[in-house]
Formats: sequence, structure tokens, C-alpha cells
Amino acid sequence: MAKTTPLSGFPELLPEQRFVEQQVIDTLRATFELHGFAGIETRAVEPLDQLLRKGDTSKEVYLLRRLHEESAEGHAGLGLHFDLTVPFARYVLENAGRLDFPFRRYQIQKVWRGERPQEGRFREFAQADIDIIGRDVLPFHHDVEVTRVMVDALSRLDFLPGFRLQVNNRKLIQGFYAGLGIAAGDQVDEVMRLVDKLDKLPPAKVHELLLADAGIDPATADRVLALATIRSTDTSFVDAVRGLGVEHPLLDEGLAELAELVGSCAGLVTDRVRVEADLSIARGLDYYTGTVFETRLDGYESLGSICSGGRYDALASDGRSTYPGVGISLGVSRVVVPLLARTGLTADRKVPSAVLVALADEASRGAGDEVATALRARGVPCEVAASAQKFGKQIRNAERRGIPYVWFTQDGDDAPRHQVKDIRSGDQVDADPATWTPPTEDLRPQVVSSSSTSKESTQ
Repeated sequence: MAKTTPLSGFPELLPEQRFVEQQVIDTLRATFELHGFAGIETRAVEPLDQLLRKGDTSKEVYLLRRLHEESAEGHAGLGLHFDLTVPFARYVLENAGRLDFPFRRYQIQKVWRGERPQEGRFREFAQADIDIIGRDVLPFHHDVEVTRVMVDALSRLDFLPGFRLQVNNRKLIQGFYAGLGIAAGDQVDEVMRLVDKLDKLPPAKVHELLLADAGIDPATADRVLALATIRSTDTSFVDAVRGLGVEHPLLDEGLAELAELVGSCAGLVTDRVRVEADLSIARGLDYYTGTVFETRLDGYESLGSICSGGRYDALASDGRSTYPGVGISLGVSRVVVPLLARTGLTADRKVPSAVLVALADEASRGAGDEVATALRARGVPCEVAASAQKFGKQIRNAERRGIPYVWFTQDGDDAPRHQVKDIRSGDQVDADPATWTPPTEDLRPQVVSSSSTSKESTQ
């Protein structure tokens, strides 16, 4: 077989790295369920008219086609989903009669985007979403709730660096623009799209684009950028916006909502967690109608936002009812894969096994299996040696894969004698397979970093 080369944009992890990703997913799932969110999974494909009806996503969609496709279009009219919000909206419409509203769901699943691979950006990657969706109405306090849930989940991932959750409100932005006389929907969307580039382009360049692409005058562009430069970790942004001298009812509504959100999250702020009103945040997808979120990791700002979302009031409708929602999505792969590469984040062993049951010879394999069965019955992960090599080689095999204990069985006068050896310390003691259990920290692999000698427990 010819030598293969990695396929760019489709990350594959070694077992010890995959364990880190699984720990992240397990922590997220446990936290979401603590807050009462139910897990679902949607299909990988959606009709193209669903995928393309909101936002500028046509360049990102992977089409589904057979090798011998015979349709005139050359494809099946289906594409792989590029996020989990659009499939969730469709799922709600199809199952509305069987769901209780407000419906709270989490979803951790792969998505696909046809974009240029780079650090933190992949063509296939895992996302973790939470959403709350209502029927016809959804009170604003749910915007606060999803924010607090995701902050809680991220805070439980102790091996993450500090992070900054940036929040804004599209009502605030649109009301401010309307107060400036920017009223046409297409023009408002274009101004927001350009302002959203401030994390990638200098203000002077964005000012140029506002004049050339959005068609606004220089004085108006100055005021648009003045709004976008306002940031605060408390509600002082309200006075800063008022100081710009723009008035509009929608602006008032957006300011009130954003102030409530920032104030309600003040108790979550720590030395690792910051919640900041950032009035440059707009989000690129045009289905957002109110609160919008972005999140950046300290020291990893080049990754851009690793956790984003917002309020959408009209994404799902069946003609009789509208299903407004609010959600936030964490790019699991976007966070985990760069951390693995930059910090050496990994598991302290390559296999789940805490114990290797050694064999004196092949005739003792049955007895070894009995020991392993007794250990597994009490939740101790273990495996029987693959071959009856010399004990020294079996111990080295365990050591190479990070297995901390080796189990030995010897014939006794009345019954077999069992001993277990901690190969890290060299201690070897008598043990009963029906009662012996390793310390809690040895039951499962632990997440460690090559840049630190201390273990970061993820239990």
C-alpha cells in the first residue's frame, strides 16, 4: 500500500489526545444536563434550500452527490450541515407537536465547512451547542441563562486558559444606525458585516469600506466606528452610548437588554473568566436579531472566536407559529486541537487500562481473564497481557503505555496468591481481585500538559 498523507482540514487525534477531547465533551454534556438541557442529534445532511436561506454560507457548503450522479444539477440537492443551528430549527418544525416549549437542547456533533484550513479552522470539526427555543414568544431571561450555562461549562475545563466572553445586541446596533438615518435593511446588514471585520482589519480600513461598500458619508462612518469602539466589563457602556447623542426606541431596547445581561453575569467573573460588553460584535449570519456572543481565549486571540451565538427570532416558522430561540456554540475542535499542538496537552496514559494482568505462561490466560473480570465488575479498567513474555517485558509494556499497575498471580498451597505492583513506585502488595481498587486518580487517565508537571484532574 502506498504511503498516505494527512488530509488538510480533517484532524485525526492519537488515543491520548482523543481522551482530552472526550473529557471536554463529557464535561460539557454533564454541565448542560445539570442545567436541564436534553441531548439530541440531527442528521448530517440538509436540503440546500434550508442551508442557503440564511446568511452568506454558499461557499462553505459541501454538496452530497453519488459517484454516478445523473441529475441535471450534478448533485442530490443535499449538503452537509455547516452548523447545528439550522438543522435544529428544522428539527423543531418537524417535531413541534411532540416537544414541550420552551425546549432546551444540547447537541455535540460533527459539522463540515468548505473553508481554507488553518490553525483553529477545519473542514470537519466537532461543535457543542445549547439552545432554548420557544413557541411564538421567548422571554429575554433565556438569553441570560444560555450565557451563564456556557460560562459555567467553560469554567469547569480547568486546563483551558482564561477567556473573555464578548456580548452585544443587534437591536442596539440597528437602533443606533436607524437614529443615524441608516434605515434600509440591506444597508444596515452591510454596515454590520463591515464593522464585524474590526477584529481583522484596522479601523481606518473599515472606515474606507463603509464609504465604498455601504455608501454612507464620512461623518456617519465616524459615528458608526465610535459606537464600535465602546467596551466595558460593567454597565457603564450605557452612558458611553448615550454620550454619542443618538436616539431611537430600538436602541433603548437593545441597551436595556445588554445591560441586564452584563449585570446578571457579574457574579460569574473570576481571574479566568471575564464578561465584556463589546459593541463591535455583530456576527456574520443574518438570522441573529438580538443578543450576540463571541468568546476569545487569553493568549490564543489569533484563533478568533471559539464560542459564538446569539438570539434568533424568525429562523423557524411553520406559517402558524414562529419559534424564537437563543443559543451559543462552542467549537470543540477549534479549542482542543490548537491546545494539543501548542501546549502538549494529552492524557497521562495511552489506554484506559489502570491494570495489566500479567501472565506466567499461556496456560494461565484463563486465570488472568478471571482476575480481569473481577476487577471490571467493580469498574476497574484493565487488560490481560497480549503474550506471556518475561515479566520484565510485560512491566515495560505497561510502563510504555502509562498503565500504572501490573497484577501477578502465583499458585498457592490452598488458593492462588495475588499481588499488584505499582510500577511507578515499585511497591508490590498482596491483593484480592474481588476487593482491590486503585486510588481514584488512577482509575481513569488524567489530562496533563508537557509544559507543566502537575496533573489537571478532569473528573
